[in-house]
Amino acid sequence: MIFVTFLALAAATGGVAAPVTVVALGDSLTQGYGLPPEDGLVPQLEAWLRARGADVTVMNAGVSGDTTAGGLARTDWALVPETGALIVALGGNDLLRGLSPAEARSNLDAILGKADARGIPVLLVGLHAPLNYGPAYKAEFDAMYPDLARAHGALLAEDFLAPLRTAREAGTPQDQLLQADGLHPTAKGVALVVEALGPRVLELLAKAKPAGQ
Repeated sequence: MIFVTFLALAAATGGVAAPVTVVALGDSLTQGYGLPPEDGLVPQLEAWLRARGADVTVMNAGVSGDTTAGGLARTDWALVPETGALIVALGGNDLLRGLSPAEARSNLDAILGKADARGIPVLLVGLHAPLNYGPAYKAEFDAMYPDLARAHGALLAEDFLAPLRTAREAGTPQDQLLQADGLHPTAKGVALVVEALGPRVLELLAKAKPAGQ
């Protein structure tokens, strides 16, 4: 009875009985642009998860400058045979270039479809568009992430950059959160993102396929 209870608790908290490989498919925010390797999103996230008892390897499939189209083009080879779960964090470069939200939606839909076909659970990490391109563009862009998560039964983290905005509003100076380009997080900024994202990744691990299964 105690053993069964432990298994139930492990599932609820993201603990897993065998190693899990999580592929993080993304752009420069995932890749760790401008930071020492150990300070990027993937190393910090892996350390956060392991500190909470997860037997996990997070693979960095982030490519600086990648759009959703670039991510789609890389998906088949990024999903290595041992992939047990997938994090998709794309769309920022589509947004910076003012690319069509409909095109981005189609690309993300195809990425999630590839994961579905292999039985790989997904955490989709969204972004919120500014009003630079108008309210219609923002509404269409912002909606695609929750819409796609519902359609594919994926987990959703609504806004990658929300922890940085929250910290800035609380009085943390921007130069402590963002690098000089004003776009990419500092190591401290990444740590805040990981604190917010980590619990959702634990949920993902509870759905993941252990290695060899």
